Amino acid sequence: MRVSTICGDCVYYDYDGDLEAFVCTMDLDEDEMERFLKGTNTACPFYRPGGDYRTAAKQ
Repeated sequence: MRVSTICGDCVYYDYDGDLEAFVCTMDLDEDEMERFLKGTNTACPFYRPGGDYRTAAKQ
């Protein structure tokens, strides 16, 4: 499974209007952020599956 696929389905992966891009909203430490940006983190410990209904319920 590719990281982009994992992130695309994650509840913490949201669109940031200021950056005009999708970003991980989880508070990552420096090492975790580096792995995220490099795309080498294939087993994110914070991954939670999200969906349209689950995301809407969160708001």
